[in-house]
Amino acid sequence: MPQLDPGPWMLIWLSSWLIFIFMMPTLIMMFKPSNLPTKSQNTNTMNPWDWPWP
Repeated sequence: MPQLDPGPWMLIWLSSWLIFIFMMPTLIMMFKPSNLPTKSQNTNTMNPWDWPWP
């Protein structure tokens, strides 16, 4: 059964997992969101809404 021979695909599988484990977290952590909330946007006070129970 040729699919049980790890020679052709084992190196590709290991290298792809090494990329995911070591490189992807650093690339994700370098991402900076462009629309972070500022202090002036959070000045709204929340007024509680009284529910008129029947």
